[in-house]
Amino acid sequence: MAMASICPHPLLPPKSLTLFLFNSNSSLRLHSRPPPPRPLRIRATASDELIRSPSNVVENVVIIGSGPAGYTAAVYAARANLKPVVFEGYQIGGVPGGQLMTTTEVENFPGFPDGITGPDLMDRMRRQAERWGAELHQEDVEFLNVKTSPFVVQSSEREVKCHSIIFATGATAKRLRLPREDEFWSRGISACAICDGASPLFKGQVLAVVGGGDTATEEALYLTKYARHVHLLVRKDQMRASRAMQDRVLNNPNITVHYNTETVDIVSNTRGQMSGILIRKADTGEESVLEAKGLFYGIGHSPNSQLLAGQVDLDSIGYVLVEEGSARTSTEGVFAAGDVQDHEWRQAITAAGSGCIAALSVERYLVNNNLVVEFHQPPTEEVKKEMTTRDVQEGFDITCTKHKGQYALRKLYHESPRLLCVLYTSPTCGPCRTLKPILSKVIDEYDQNVHFVEIDIEEDPEVAEAAGIMGTPCVQFFKNKEMLRTVPGVKMKKEYREFIEANK
Repeated sequence: MAMASICPHPLLPPKSLTLFLFNSNSSLRLHSRPPPPRPLRIRATASDELIRSPSNVVENVVIIGSGPAGYTAAVYAARANLKPVVFEGYQIGGVPGGQLMTTTEVENFPGFPDGITGPDLMDRMRRQAERWGAELHQEDVEFLNVKTSPFVVQSSEREVKCHSIIFATGATAKRLRLPREDEFWSRGISACAICDGASPLFKGQVLAVVGGGDTATEEALYLTKYARHVHLLVRKDQMRASRAMQDRVLNNPNITVHYNTETVDIVSNTRGQMSGILIRKADTGEESVLEAKGLFYGIGHSPNSQLLAGQVDLDSIGYVLVEEGSARTSTEGVFAAGDVQDHEWRQAITAAGSGCIAALSVERYLVNNNLVVEFHQPPTEEVKKEMTTRDVQEGFDITCTKHKGQYALRKLYHESPRLLCVLYTSPTCGPCRTLKPILSKVIDEYDQNVHFVEIDIEEDPEVAEAAGIMGTPCVQFFKNKEMLRTVPGVKMKKEYREFIEANK
C-alpha cells in the first residue's frame, strides 16, 4: 500500500505515557493531505534564510491578513491580474480565516441558505483567491514600513517591496488576565468553544462562559452540545447580545445566566486540575466558587493594528481610521479592510464588502499613478495533487511518514526509531486546519527522520483522554516510548523545526 510521505511539527512538555489503549483493533487511516503547492514566485534566499525580493522587483499589492476581508480583497485583486501577495498570519492575529475560524454555523452569509460553518466558508474563500493567482503565505508580518517608497513588508521568512498595501489583520479576542490564567490556558481556559468544546475532558462536564454579547451567547449555546450544563457569567445586570441570541440562551434549560457576576480566578483540586471558578457578585461583593471544569472567554476583541501605529492614523482604541465610504487611510497607497477598521458592525459580510472596496481602490490607485506591474503567467511547478478526502484503506507501512488513527499511533509508538510527532485535531476546529499545512511543510523537510500521526479526538476520544489533551490543536513529541514535549495551539514553523532538529 502506498502512502504519501510527509513531515510534522511541534514542541511540548515532558510526561510519561502509559496509554494509547494499544489493545484496540481500530483500523489505520492514512493522513492524506500533502502540503499545499509552493508559491509561484520565490525570490533569492539571503544568507540569513530570509527570502528577499531583488531590489528591482516591486509587487503591485501586498495584503496583510486573511478572513473575509483579506480573502475577498485577494480574489478581486487577483482577478484584476495584480498578482497580490497575501500574508495570512496565524500567530499574532489568530489564524488564517480570522474570527470565522472559531465560529460554528454562519447562517446569514448570502448564498448559503442552509448555513455553512465558519472554517468551511474561509476554506472556500481561500481556494478561490488561490485559484485566481493570489500568492499565499501562512506567515506573520513582523515589520512594516509605509514611510518609504516602495513600501517594505517583512514576515518571519521573507521581505517584499510593494506599491500598495491592504491591511486586513482583524481583531484578537481579549483575555481576563486572571492570576492563574496562564497556568490553566489550554488546560481548562479557552477563547474558542468550537476548537476545544469537543475535547473528551470537557464532554459531560459543567462549563462556564464569560461575557454578555453575541460572542459569549453563541459560545454558551454551542457548548450545550457537549457539556452537562453551561453557566453564562455576565458582569452587568443585563446581556448586550442581540434580542434573538438572548432569547435562545434564556429559553435553553441547559444554560444558567448569572448577572452582576465577576470572574476572579480559577480554582483547582489536589491534582492540579481545574475544578471551579472563583466568582464575585458585583452588587454585594460576596465571593463563592462555581463548580466548572472549563472556562471559555467571549469578552470582545482588540484591533490588530500595532504594525501601523505611528504610520497611519488610528482612533483612541486602535482601529484604523479610513475615509468614510472608502478603504483609504491617512497614508497614500495604504488601505484598510475588515474588523481592523470596523468597530461597529464587525460582520463577515461587511468585512468581505470592505475587502472588495479595498481591492478596487488599490486597482484605481495603481492605474492613476502609473504603478501597475504587468505579470505574465509563469510556468507552474509540477506539484503533487492534494487529496481532499480521507484515505481509509486498511493496513500499515512503517516506511511511510504520515499516518492517521490510533492503530498507526500504537505501532509507531512501539516500533518506530524515529522522532514521533502526534497531532490532535477536531473536525470543527478552525486552528487545526491552519496547523496541518504548517506542520506538513516542516515534516517534509525532515522526511525519514520523523513519523507523523494525526488523531481525531472525536474518532479516538480515549486516546486523547489518556494523553491528557485539553484542547485542539495540540502536538506531542515522543521518542523511544518517552514523551519529550507537548505544544498546544498553533506555533511558528521555526519552533517546530528547532525542536525536530534537536531531537531527530
